Amino acid sequence: MQRTVPESRGPVRYGPPAPGPGLPVLPELAAALTGAAFRTDPEPPGGGPALRSAAAGYWTRRGLGCAPGDTVAASGAQSLLLALLAADGGDLMLPRPCPAWWIPQARLVGRSAYPVPTPAECGGVPDPYALLETVRRVRAEGGNPRLLLLSVADDPTATAAPPELLHQACEAALSEGLHIISDETWRDTRHRPDETVLLSPAEMWPEEVTVLSDLAGSLTPTAWPVAVARFPATADGAARRARTLDVLTAIGAGVSAPVAAAAAFALGEPAAVRERAARANRLHSRVATAAHHAVLAAGAVARPPQAGRHLYADLDPLRSGLAALGVTDAMELEDYLGQRIGAPAPGGHRFGDDPAALRVRFATGPLVGSTPQERLESLNSAEPLELPHVARALRTFATALEHLR
Repeated sequence: MQRTVPESRGPVRYGPPAPGPGLPVLPELAAALTGAAFRTDPEPPGGGPALRSAAAGYWTRRGLGCAPGDTVAASGAQSLLLALLAADGGDLMLPRPCPAWWIPQARLVGRSAYPVPTPAECGGVPDPYALLETVRRVRAEGGNPRLLLLSVADDPTATAAPPELLHQACEAALSEGLHIISDETWRDTRHRPDETVLLSPAEMWPEEVTVLSDLAGSLTPTAWPVAVARFPATADGAARRARTLDVLTAIGAGVSAPVAAAAAFALGEPAAVRERAARANRLHSRVATAAHHAVLAAGAVARPPQAGRHLYADLDPLRSGLAALGVTDAMELEDYLGQRIGAPAPGGHRFGDDPAALRVRFATGPLVGSTPQERLESLNSAEPLELPHVARALRTFATALEHLR
């Protein structure tokens, strides 16, 4: 997020960091990585048998049955998405706002990306009627929409799409001949899994949907880049997978052997991984709820966070107070709040949102502690909000917002 004055605001390299868990590495996961450190042979393009089998098992346990031959792995979600887009010609439709790393990949492969407004209920999924209108307008202007990229558990909005709305959006996309790529990176980070129903488009239309998941940040540390994709078990799916493998091979996006071993361990979901995930979700749920209350108490608005490690706030109700501080758009808001709360606060313009709107994504990771010891204490606490370091971080966060009135 840091930048020097001459280089301005726009370069991708100054984009927001992923909203990682902010927690120490699980010891068993570290052991899986170090145990493979002696391996000298690289993983084959698309991942070795162990990693692809683990990915197939992961999805099968979630009702998305597949074989190892239907999956691929790559060294990071950015590389994998770039390969998926390059393997399928045509333009891209996506919700607005969307994850910050989506649009740059489309630009790298020369694809046009057309944002579609999201409904009031959630982010991550385009409004079905707006999607139909946008597709038809783009075609009338000579464009070639071929893909819809969506996220069922969304970054940046931290919401989960209701099944009925997801069904309508996907039905609209398929009626216009679009293939769907479903980013399901945050699907296992629901704050209240007993209350929040989450379905994958691949459960509804298994032959029309490619599923993408970034393990780094949700299952593995962000410093260990690895992502996996699941293709339909059809002739078209096999052809898409083959073209994707060609691109991954060409750009050298293979997973390192130690990271592949750790990823296979995580995807296998042994007891230690399941327990850590459940505890992390409970911790971030508590912190996100507290941060959401602080946003509302300051007079801003935000959808209640349902998944992930972040929340997305609209500070337009505070526009007059912000203007008095010299903050009039998302770029200035990003700078101002980043300094006030002592953590990155990327503006909505990073996510394809209107730069004039005063929207911002807050990460919950910085609120759980600033050292590995504090973060581990937060993870192990039955009442993390009562810990001094968490209470102090939330106080700083709330005070920064209150001063904007």
